Amino acid sequence: MQCIVNRRAQFSASHRYWFPELSEAENIEKFGACANFPGHGHNYVLFISLEGELDEYGMVLNLSDVKQVIKREVTNQLDFSYLNDVWEEFQQILPTTENIARVIYKRLSSYLPIVRVQLFEHPQLWADYMGNSMEAYLTVGTHFSAAHRLASPKLSKEENLEIYGKCARPNGHGHNYHLEITVKGEIAERTGMLVDLGALNKVVDDYVVEQFDHYFLNKDIPYFAEVVPTAENIALYISSTLREPIGELGASLYKVKLIESPNNSCEIYCNNSESNLNEATQEQPVLARL
Repeated sequence: MQCIVNRRAQFSASHRYWFPELSEAENIEKFGACANFPGHGHNYVLFISLEGELDEYGMVLNLSDVKQVIKREVTNQLDFSYLNDVWEEFQQILPTTENIARVIYKRLSSYLPIVRVQLFEHPQLWADYMGNSMEAYLTVGTHFSAAHRLASPKLSKEENLEIYGKCARPNGHGHNYHLEITVKGEIAERTGMLVDLGALNKVVDDYVVEQFDHYFLNKDIPYFAEVVPTAENIALYISSTLREPIGELGASLYKVKLIESPNNSCEIYCNNSESNLNEATQEQPVLARL
């Protein structure tokens, strides 16, 4: 039986986004504060995913052995280091989160049956690399607070209460939503970036946070006048709203995850988000809420 196991590790390191062939002014224009001397640091959290058959002892691999490989090949070398200098790969391509994940994967693949590296630069920014050439995934997290009411204008008050329970009460209710946006793209050969992070954050802020934060969704966003703003439909709307502007940045929207509360969340994979959005405006899905 095939199984995937995950091993967590961590290291603290600094890096700087800087091209020696550019002037200081050109580097600052290109990389902003990330170009400041002598760099800046992060407490990185690393997850290594390994795949294999279960052995007679019920293990894919002895995780004690895995731990030692990760320490020897990665964390002992990177911990409390200046990443730009520590590995030769980072002298060719800048040590962005996505490129660090890619290089770690390459270095561990000779020793472990690795299928994914997930690297957190901080809790609201992480990258995933699965071994596919220069392709990687980058996720940014943000939040907004908004109110909504789960009630379809096509149904009676009694029908809405039967379907949506207390969430259909007339004055609505609110949530502190946590939003995760995952984009997919090719890591650039020189910058190490699959997308300009500042530009990506601005797109998410402009198209989502500023439009949703501290609003009553049913009344303030025309789309939700006819479509019930469940977490699923909000995520679907966000995915369709973001797909084009993220595409203009040179990446593609891969996933939208919306966390409504610690108990409720949903994920939209965005290949068909536009067609799904059109369907949602015509036929409203009925979803029970607890």
